[in-house]
Amino acid sequence: MYLVISEKPSVAQTIAKVLGAYQTEDGYLAGRDCIVSWCLGHLAEYAMPEAYEAAYGKWRFDDLPLIPGEWKLEVAQEKKEQFMVLKKLLTRDNLDYVVNACDAGREGELIFKRVYDLAKSRIPVKRLWISSMEDKAIRDGFTHLKSGAAYKNLADASVCRAQADWLIGINATRAYTTSYSHRLVIGRVQTPTLAMLVQRGSEIADFQKEQYFIVHLLAGGIDALSRHISEREEAERIADACRGKEAKVISVRKENKAVAAPKLYDLTTLQREANRMFGFTAKQTLELAQSLYEKKLLTYPRTDSQYLTEDMEETVIRIADSLPEVLPYLGSMEISYDWKKVMDNRKVTDHHAIIPTVEIAKTDMTKLTGEEQKILLMAANRLLCAAAPKNQYLSVKAELQSGGYRFTVSEKSVIESGWKTLEEKLKQRLRAEDETGDHAEDAQEEKSLPDLVEGQTFVGVETKVTQHWTKPPAPYTEDSLLAAMEQAGKKEMEEGVERKGLGTPATRASIIEKLVSSGYAVRKKKQILATEAGAEMIALLPSYLTSAQMTAEWENRLLAMERGEETVDAFMGDIVHLLDQMIEECREVPVEKAQRFSAEKSSRREIGKCPVCKGPVYEGKSNFYCGKRNCSFALWKENRYLSSMKKNVSKKMAEELLSRGRCHEKGFYSARTGKTFEADLILDVLPDGKASFRMEFSGQKSRKKKK
Repeated sequence: MYLVISEKPSVAQTIAKVLGAYQTEDGYLAGRDCIVSWCLGHLAEYAMPEAYEAAYGKWRFDDLPLIPGEWKLEVAQEKKEQFMVLKKLLTRDNLDYVVNACDAGREGELIFKRVYDLAKSRIPVKRLWISSMEDKAIRDGFTHLKSGAAYKNLADASVCRAQADWLIGINATRAYTTSYSHRLVIGRVQTPTLAMLVQRGSEIADFQKEQYFIVHLLAGGIDALSRHISEREEAERIADACRGKEAKVISVRKENKAVAAPKLYDLTTLQREANRMFGFTAKQTLELAQSLYEKKLLTYPRTDSQYLTEDMEETVIRIADSLPEVLPYLGSMEISYDWKKVMDNRKVTDHHAIIPTVEIAKTDMTKLTGEEQKILLMAANRLLCAAAPKNQYLSVKAELQSGGYRFTVSEKSVIESGWKTLEEKLKQRLRAEDETGDHAEDAQEEKSLPDLVEGQTFVGVETKVTQHWTKPPAPYTEDSLLAAMEQAGKKEMEEGVERKGLGTPATRASIIEKLVSSGYAVRKKKQILATEAGAEMIALLPSYLTSAQMTAEWENRLLAMERGEETVDAFMGDIVHLLDQMIEECREVPVEKAQRFSAEKSSRREIGKCPVCKGPVYEGKSNFYCGKRNCSFALWKENRYLSSMKKNVSKKMAEELLSRGRCHEKGFYSARTGKTFEADLILDVLPDGKASFRMEFSGQKSRKKKK
């Protein structure tokens, strides 16, 4: 008899069917020779400081640093019932072994290990490591189970990552909050990410746009351009010098060029492209990909590889052969695919790239949500694009001379569309447009030029002058922020170092969400911007807490730990050393700097009582917040639920919500009807202390609660 523990109930049900465990029990499924149960994500988490000593419930600088001697784990109240089921199973004496069937990655390893350790189990552990939830993949995985000991390095890295996050988060947050008497929430990865947002905001704010001019030489259907000219007078002088004169072609350069096919999707590139095409957040895309994975339609999504293993060629061809049913436009296309170029064993570690499974041929697309369909079609099309021929084109660049000045003109003409044909067909299918401007240069150059030859002349040319302005850096979108997180620290790190950037593909989405939920960042349509509160905090912190380079180096060290090249003691020792340095620096913060928030606080007026802890609630720049340091309750002025109805939380609304738990408001906008309406807005407080809103209408039942 053996026990299988998966990460989620839905995954457990899929595995149970394959293993023949059909008997439903309380919290698990039973078969002839196996039991299949499940976690509920992170069942157990590291305990808060007050679990070690009650006095730590109060935030005192003199208690720092808080470094547990023996780490304690706790189970959230709503998950205790399932934990007790697992604990009972993990301590049974009739089990030969337990299979860790949590997601095959660092987080899955941590989820299992915490439950196993907290249950004080001694049952031998085996590991299921699969990249697909297809029945065949599950059966093959159970045929090739490895000893849990083979994944010790991965488990060590997962524990070190979680403990480092706890140590930095708890100690830095308490150190800076108590030093400045102002709540400042700091995270090992989220703070450097916030620093990038703040820096980009500063670059945009400090940008001084500069005017420049371009002279156009118009002759024989050609629009040739001058260099950028800073003064209008000079541009007009050049235009006058050439107008009506002769223009001579002094050079023509023709080159056959090619654009290589894109690589297969890893999680980050999938998230970026889904944000670019559909505005999906990184979190949305991950959830959609995970859902498709659990439905056996997509391979494991939390991967950083863009290649397949070489033994997958036969499987990939089967998948590709089935895609005309899913992508009807393939029926009219003749494309020769080279599957060898998407396969490289050296570039696949834990998991290969994200591709559809063979199950895609059997699925009824109408049973998927519209969003799931989009992600699945993207993955299917990208599989074909990656193996398709290059996009080939002829590049023509010509230089003309007139009046002693030089002008250039260029053109691209397609020789063989290759993989871009597939890309364009998908966009047509999805009716989605790429809004990034990635191909802006291409668009500028796609002009129809006559067949130019060196020495050719044009007489009586026309000229014109156009005015332009330099542009500031673009605000981050979810797409560009993910790219920046992935490349963070690259310039500062030596060549040859395996760069992992800020966070991992599996965690970047949650990092962005934490910044938004904490009020340090805000979404404005597709843009992600640092708030004033975020900028204020970054201004206070030392570079080693905001440095993308340092955090990227830590990620590299965790990766080295997975390979057995880094020790737990060395990594954690450096984390503790960093804490000591930070606390000493906080101890020496000048009084005048420490009191920077005092003026703001002295002028605060209480607007109501906190529904969580009964502490005073004050108005901040972006929210109405509880004044007690250890309480996270807040009413955000720009709330996602209300913003969808073009309404923000005003001071008057906040006062009523805090005193009565409800307020009557007019001017809510309905996107469905295009009209405004009035309703009672009801404030609820969720078990985690966060605010939630719902509506009540006269004579109607209340709408479902939403954050």
